[in-house]
Order: sequence, then C-alpha cells, then structure tokens
Amino acid sequence: MTLLGSANTDNFFTHAVIGMLFLFLLFPASLNAEVIGSVSTKFKLLGANDKIVIEAFDDPDIKGATCYLSRAKTGGVSGVVGIAEDTSDASIACRQIGPITLPEEIKSGKADGEEVFKKSTSLLFKSLQVVRFYDPKRNVLIYLTYSDRIIEGSPKNSISTIPIMPWR
Repeated sequence: MTLLGSANTDNFFTHAVIGMLFLFLLFPASLNAEVIGSVSTKFKLLGANDKIVIEAFDDPDIKGATCYLSRAKTGGVSGVVGIAEDTSDASIACRQIGPITLPEEIKSGKADGEEVFKKSTSLLFKSLQVVRFYDPKRNVLIYLTYSDRIIEGSPKNSISTIPIMPWR
C-alpha cells in the first residue's frame, strides 16, 4: 500500500510542477507594468465589465523614459476566468521623465526593434507588444505598440516618440 501511495504522491507532484510551468508560460509577466486606472466601456451582467486599462512602464534599458499604454480588456465571465481574447486596440504615449543617456547598443541601432513591454491578451498565442527604435539623425526614441499572434497579427498599431532633450 505504501508503494502505491508513494507512486501517487510522485505523480501528483509531477503534474503540479507541469501545471505550474504551463501557467507561467501561459501568463507571462509584463515587464513591470503599473496599472494607473481604468474606465468601463460595456456593462456585463455576469462578470467584470469590458474596460480600457491604462498602464505605465519604464523602458528597462533607458532610465528617464516612461510609456503609458491604454488597451482594451474584455470582461464578462470569460474575461474573469481568463479565456477571453482582448481586442487589438491600444494607444501609447511616451515621455522623458528624467535625464536620458543612451547605451551604445541603442545609439548604434543594434537594439532597434527590441521588445520593451509584452502583455498576454488571450489564453493562448496573442500578445500586445511595445518595441523601441532610435532615430540618430533626429535624436529621437520611437516606441511602437502592436498586437500579434502566432499565425496572424493585427495591422492596428500606435507610435509615440521621445525627442531626447537636456534635463534640468
């Protein structure tokens, strides 16, 4: 009897570890996004309302650069459970909030298109991303937000720029 109990215990722990790994892959952490607020856009009788969420995140590689992202969040029972797919609608506004010194990798253009933010927007395969580019001629950082899927992305996108200025 103890051998059977031991085998069941090992089996339970194996399934628990696999389940936890699946959840970590399914719901990747967004890179330190801070929820600023939200507004309801559609009443749902059951579950949370559909809403627009405003989040802020700092560029992980450039101190002094912060972006504000507004995005649609689907409510209802499927939204609460986590199986709803959010629409691809998003807007971004980025600002210089302190002195900016660009790392050489960004100045050289080697980091163009680098992901600075990512948020899962469906149970599987769809995410909202923000990538960064640098325009050396104008000394401007450009942030592009878009939604993608493994098979088909969305043409909906938004950009914001930060002209790099001396900070007082």
